[in-house]
Amino acid sequence: MKDTPVSDIMTAPVRTVDGETTVAVAARALTEQGIGSLVVGEERIEGIVTETDVVGSVAEGLDPTETAVSTLMSEPVVTIRPDDSVGTAGERMGKNTVKKLPVTEGGQPVGIVTTTDLAHFLPQQRVGMSVQPEPDVDKGEYE
Repeated sequence: MKDTPVSDIMTAPVRTVDGETTVAVAARALTEQGIGSLVVGEERIEGIVTETDVVGSVAEGLDPTETAVSTLMSEPVVTIRPDDSVGTAGERMGKNTVKKLPVTEGGQPVGIVTTTDLAHFLPQQRVGMSVQPEPDVDKGEYE
């Protein structure tokens, strides 16, 4: 895991939108493409908008047909390079409490790696699992 490059597990190309894109258009793109986020900015990453941001804006009563994604997006965006390791990606996500890392090359978005990508990758790494459950697990206690 430490040596596998992010480019092996990232989704590419990454879906980008202009900052003036409305929340309604962004929501449609998220739904139609079955994705959880859109990178804002096509040449240079300006921010990232997620399903959670979209839902939150509706809960706040913002008009999705009038509100631009630039008002919802998170910025600055934590990114990673394609040749950085999957281990580095996991550490960066944990340290910055983010679930999505746009992958950039020369400052331009070329892909995205998510916690879901990491979760799908991990079983391939033959993670050592205990053959017997921990003694308290059957009681519903995990700590």
